[in-house]
Amino acid sequence: MIHENRGRLLIACPDRRGIVASVAQFLYDREANIAASDQYSTDVEGGTLFMRIEFDRDGLVTYEEQLCSEFSQLAKSYEMEWRYAPARQRKRVAVFVSKELHCLQELLWEWQSGQLECDIAMVVSNHRDAEPLVQSLGIPFHYIPVDPADKTRAEREQLQLLEGNVDLVVLARYMQILSGAFLAHYRERVINIHHSFLPAFIGRNPYQRAYDRGVKLIGATAHYVTEDLDEGPIIEQDVTRVDHRYNASALRIAGRQVERAVLARAVKWHLEDKVIVHGNKTIVFA
Repeated sequence: MIHENRGRLLIACPDRRGIVASVAQFLYDREANIAASDQYSTDVEGGTLFMRIEFDRDGLVTYEEQLCSEFSQLAKSYEMEWRYAPARQRKRVAVFVSKELHCLQELLWEWQSGQLECDIAMVVSNHRDAEPLVQSLGIPFHYIPVDPADKTRAEREQLQLLEGNVDLVVLARYMQILSGAFLAHYRERVINIHHSFLPAFIGRNPYQRAYDRGVKLIGATAHYVTEDLDEGPIIEQDVTRVDHRYNASALRIAGRQVERAVLARAVKWHLEDKVIVHGNKTIVFA
């Protein structure tokens, strides 16, 4: 259960001696108790240090503005890029989907069971296949068809729905490419599931091409979306073994099981502030 007095600090800075100790001392001096701490350095000699700290402090709700102001002074001395996230604030999520519903179903099941700590603000689709399922759960469903000749109209309508209302967009097998103008509003806040083990089989119909190639492993990749198709920072990947008895249809069925699990894990880690983006890579403290 999310604790109202729990905060999270995510930090990236040039590595040098004393950083972990200084952050711990800073929190100790402000009567905070560290509940979890993770750190990773790319190289102790001149590399980059990444940290994620969860801490508890009585009365944090009224104290966190002062805490952040004071921490910014420490951050300057270590050239930190950092952000603070109060654990009590549930992120609001919009799920985009097309015709295939298995990833959406997994997210909804984990949300219902309390494993995804978020509020699902809406489901947006260019088809009506998901409408009965979504509305049965009391979640707003928005049908926005996409005209291949003018996708900007659909994106304008989507952005109007999202503006000021969501923290994260999840593409749960949404089979449309988002423009750079759309992504500019949600930098590092759009997660996609790709139905193959990137960088292999980028683009359309990967299972048929995997079958034609005679692969023995298929997989799925969850990543942040950038303007470069299927090349954004990877959050999570997984594979399952197949053999010569699998045709393209059987590969697709097996792949769906991997897709739904990989996407759910990636979304969960983002919601829990466990992901730091560094260039085109991620550090995931899972």
